[in-house]
Order: sequence, then structure tokens, then C-alpha cells
Amino acid sequence: MPETTFRPYQNPLIERYASSEMAHLWGPERRIATWRQLWIALAESEQMLGLPVSDLQIEQLRRFQSDLNLDVAAEFERIRRHDVMAHVEAYGEQCPDAKPIIHLGATSCFVTDNADLILIRDGLRLVARRLASTILCMSDFAKEQRALPCLGFTHLQPAQPTTVGKRCCLWIYDLVLDLHEIEHRIDTLCARSAKGTTGTQASFLQLFGGDHDKVRKLETLISEKIGFGKTYAVTGQTYPRKVDSQLLDALSGIAQSLHKTATDLRLLANRKELEEPFEEKQIGSSAMAYKRNPMRSERICALTRFVMSLQSSPAMTAATQWMERTLDDSANRRLVIPQAFLAIDASLVLMQNVSDGLVVYPKTIAKNLAAELPFMATENIMMKAVAAGGDRQELHERIRVHSVEAARRVKAEGEANDLMDRLRADDAFAKVDLEAATNPLDFVGRAPEQVDEFIAEHIDPIRNRYQDQDDLSVEVTV
Repeated sequence: MPETTFRPYQNPLIERYASSEMAHLWGPERRIATWRQLWIALAESEQMLGLPVSDLQIEQLRRFQSDLNLDVAAEFERIRRHDVMAHVEAYGEQCPDAKPIIHLGATSCFVTDNADLILIRDGLRLVARRLASTILCMSDFAKEQRALPCLGFTHLQPAQPTTVGKRCCLWIYDLVLDLHEIEHRIDTLCARSAKGTTGTQASFLQLFGGDHDKVRKLETLISEKIGFGKTYAVTGQTYPRKVDSQLLDALSGIAQSLHKTATDLRLLANRKELEEPFEEKQIGSSAMAYKRNPMRSERICALTRFVMSLQSSPAMTAATQWMERTLDDSANRRLVIPQAFLAIDASLVLMQNVSDGLVVYPKTIAKNLAAELPFMATENIMMKAVAAGGDRQELHERIRVHSVEAARRVKAEGEANDLMDRLRADDAFAKVDLEAATNPLDFVGRAPEQVDEFIAEHIDPIRNRYQDQDDLSVEVTV
């Protein structure tokens, strides 16, 4: 087959996983339109401070901000081997009167870095909204299942019972902490603004004839025009790459939380206690037609593992930026930052979808709990028997013997746990109400109340903060 019949590689994050909102945010049109927004902000601010920039020039720049001639820019870049200057020339072809003042006094990082900060800010806001939506969806599930007892696990071994809702709160709280971190990143994000080639603002100082106050005012004006209240205090040619490292730490934190939750859901699906939504025509396996694989949770684990693997790249970039900057950050950042956002977005879409349709099997949960609860109830049973007049040491020995034999039958013979039957047949426990002593709700402590308190103290404020946000798409493509 001729090679020309094959399409080039397409990024699965765009084709299969991420939402349209996040995909468009990191698309080329949005990026270049943002560059043009910055060139307009620069020209407007320079005019306000007295540089010879005319109204006609600014009007032309505004007219073509979103009318992108990307094909022209691509041809210029093929010749110039410089993406920013290619777009300066392409913009200048559309705005001939404004061409002499486009990019006046600026370095490439004026547009590339400030645009990245705008996109990162908007991406973080989108992530925050998705996080909040996922948290609220999961909290509805936790509230519904606040008092359903289930077997707890430590070391993946049976432990003191909890409730399905309380366990869900463990998952939610990790995401709440992640949301706090994302909101902190949004609040502390700054503009690079007009810092110049090595961060000294020398070119702008020359433009304004040595007027330091005007240079500082220029920086403030541009920052305000692009929606930032603050600028980074000092920079080299780029904004501090430490910011990218902190950004990926925050996105990786979400990935860690989602991976843990999705893993727990996969384990619980194996125990047939919980199940993610499974559509009527969905196929679980090409060979085993009966299967209902937890494919959404598995995909969450796959995507979040990818994000966690990206965490090291910005850290290494920040550590190796020589002096005022090196360009080895550029290609890496073009890959890492957008893809981290896209993969986290896709994972949150999936988790919200799963949370909204979780299937609970109370009878199986009760059966699994009942298989282990007798062992956990023995201390309470012994105390009740002592209160009825029994000898504590003798009772302890009888329980020990019965428990060892019951455990042997379960493990060695595959039989059901018959400890309660053994205790019923033992006269030493005749005065104990064994049914009452093994009521599951007596073993979950304050789990239901903890769910109520957690929702009131930690989830309701999130609901109030995000109640006016527009709905986001939550369609799972495949």
C-alpha cells in the first residue's frame, strides 16, 4: 500500500480522551490569537505612555487579532526558523500600517511566556471547575451511602468495618486538598509582562529615554490588560521555570488522587461490591462475552500514571536553566504542559462519569462483611458473656479454640465461617444475644456522622464557591 494513504500520528489525548474545552484551549488558534492580544496590549500601553503609536495602527491590530493567517506564518517560519518572528511578519502583512510597531521593544518571550501564563491560568480555572464538579458528584454518592456498613481493609487484609460513604470521603478529601492547591496556584500566578531580553528592561528603558517610572508603568499596564494583578518580581528572559515545576506538582497531585480512587474501585469491582456504569451495548471483552471490565477506572489509572511521569520534566528544566535562560526548555514545555492538562482533564471527566453512575451491591457487601465480622465481634461477645456471669479467662480460651477452627475451615476447606454457629452451640455463651452482638452498624463507629460533618464543613463551601459555574461537557468519547 502506498505510504501516502496513511495518516500521520494523531495525539490520542485529542482524538479520544480530553474534552473539547481543554483541547481548544491548547490549540494553535487560541495560542496565536493570544500572542496577538499581547502585541495589542503592548502597543496600547506604549501609546498611553507617549510613544508614537497611532490609533490607526492599534485599530488594524485589533481588526486582525482573531483573523489568523497561519499558512502565511508557516511559510515565514520555514524560511526564518523562528516562530515568533514568522508571526510578526504574518501579522504585519495583514496590518501594513501597524507593521513598524508590532513587537516594539519586546523579546520573543514577551509573547510566548505571557501567552503561556494566560493559557495556564485558564487551564487551571478549567481544572478547578472539573475538580469541583467531580467532588460534588462523589459527595452525593457518599451522602447516599453514608450508613451502609462494609468491610474495612488495612494492608489489604480485613479490618474494622467502615461504611461505603465514609470510604468515599477518603477519596473525596484527597481531591479537596488538590482543589485547594489548584486554587492557590491560580491565586499566585503572575504575568511576566514587559521584562526585556534578559529581564533588565533595558530596551524599554531606551524607548522611554531613561524614564524608569514609565517602564514600571508599562509593565503594570500590560499586566492589567491581560488580567493579572501582579508580575513576577524578577525574571531572566523567561518567567521562573520554577512555576512550571510547581504547576506539574499540582497536576500530578490530582493524578495521584484519581489513581488511588480508580484503583480502589477496580479492587471493589473484583469483590463485586461496587461497579462503574456499564452501558447496555458495551462489550467487556472480545473473547469473554460475560465480562464487565472496569475500563473507565483502568483508563483513569493509565492517564494519571502518564501525568505523574511528566512531573519530573519541569523539575529538571527548572534545575538546568543556565544563567538568564537556555532554549532547551522550549520543546519540552510544548509537550509536557499541554499534555498534562489534557490528560488530567480527561481523567476528571472519566471520574465524574464513573461517580455519577456507580452501582452498589448491598447484599454482596453484607455477605463479604458477614464472612469476617464474627472474628471482629468476639471481644464484644466475650465482654457480654462476662457480664452474664462467665469467667473471662475461660471464655477467652473457648473463643480462641472456636476461632482457630473456624478460620482453618475457611482457609483449608473453603467452607463458610461457622464461628457464630460454634458459639451458639457452646453453653458458655447461652446468655448472650449473638445476633445483637454482630449488628454491623455497631462496628462502624462514627462513620455515618463523619460523612455528614465532612460534607457540611468541607463540601458545602465548595458547592457555594462553584454553584454559578457554567456546565462543562462530561461526555466519554470511547
